Amino acid sequence: MENSYLDMELLRFTTAGSVDDGKSTLIGRLLYDSKSIFEDQLEHVANSSKRRGLDHTDLALLTDGLKDEREQGITIDVAYRYFATPKRKFIIADTPGHIQYTRNMVTGASTANVALILIDARKGLVEQTFRHSYIASLLQIPHLVVCINKMDLVNYDEEIFRSIQSEYARFASKLNVKGISFIPISALHGDNVVNSSENMPWYEERTLLSTLEQIDVSKTTSAAVRFPVQTVIRPKNDTYHDYRGYAGRVAGGQLAVGDSVVVLPSGETSTVKQIHLMDEELSVASTGMSVVVSLADDIDVSRGDMITGLTGSPRLQQDIEATLCWFSRKGPQPRSRYTLMHSNNEVKAMVKNLNFKYDVNSLTREGVDTVSVNDIINVTLRTNKPLITDKYAENRTTGALILVDENTNETVAAGMIC
Repeated sequence: MENSYLDMELLRFTTAGSVDDGKSTLIGRLLYDSKSIFEDQLEHVANSSKRRGLDHTDLALLTDGLKDEREQGITIDVAYRYFATPKRKFIIADTPGHIQYTRNMVTGASTANVALILIDARKGLVEQTFRHSYIASLLQIPHLVVCINKMDLVNYDEEIFRSIQSEYARFASKLNVKGISFIPISALHGDNVVNSSENMPWYEERTLLSTLEQIDVSKTTSAAVRFPVQTVIRPKNDTYHDYRGYAGRVAGGQLAVGDSVVVLPSGETSTVKQIHLMDEELSVASTGMSVVVSLADDIDVSRGDMITGLTGSPRLQQDIEATLCWFSRKGPQPRSRYTLMHSNNEVKAMVKNLNFKYDVNSLTREGVDTVSVNDIINVTLRTNKPLITDKYAENRTTGALILVDENTNETVAAGMIC
């Protein structure tokens, strides 16, 4: 029996690659060929294409929603689109290819299960191919689907496809990903996007849509209990006169009524008394659920504290080693000061050490003389109070951070705790 829509498995995927590799066109083709576009949307895009003097409907306009993007024919912001097939629901994040919008690519990729890496068959691997692939690896995206696009412009040549496949596989051997698929496509004409290509009979594997429907997206979430407290709820009315609840989102493991827990950083212990989801009382709350938890003991718990299990404790640290994707044109200097945002905490921090920089082409470490926009660096940060952290590889919520310039309020970096 087919699953109902609400029960269907959800896959989040992002597109990545250099500018003009055809990311927006690919998503438009995917939506069009899977019959996921309303007639009025298609009519609007067709009219926009005519106004631009095109002799065909430019499917890229389905995702390039901002006025500046439509005028320039590029993607600037992250565009999200939703669609479903009988087998699975999808959320697509179409991210920019221009190097100056790398921060937007990080935003779109941060919650993805799969990254589509687009490569122009005429150009092969370029710097943004390496950069975006490495960022996807840093963000612990388990699956990469490498789409070698514009095969129509190289006469659907199998040799060109195999050459790019081999070169990318050599580079990807250094990445931390679970699986990589390679698909030759033409987003413009639809070859191997939803339907198999008659122009490439030498390719006998799955189309892109079929691949996305079949990829295993079962989550390998941390078994260690992590419940960052977002706010304390004290109704103080006749019905809940003495009620004290702690609202937040379960970031790891599961909480069950009767479980023994520790509140950090105080170290106080208690047991879970009740778990509420809106008006419903639950016996168990799993990773990803936003709930209100009450404890059996009246202990001091505040926003930014964390409720954990008795085992698998997180780290309480002020010196934090992290890998940063640097977004600002102004590079960090030793002892530069920032606002660090982590989970439900906001603290003051400074760059204690610039440890090394990654060469995105070779994935080797090199010394840090200067830091430029879009560099990937390893640093040691010093915070003004201890933070409750995990390694990003173990927990994508409690292992992530961002840095904000105190003076300009600019987000200067996104980081993964080592």
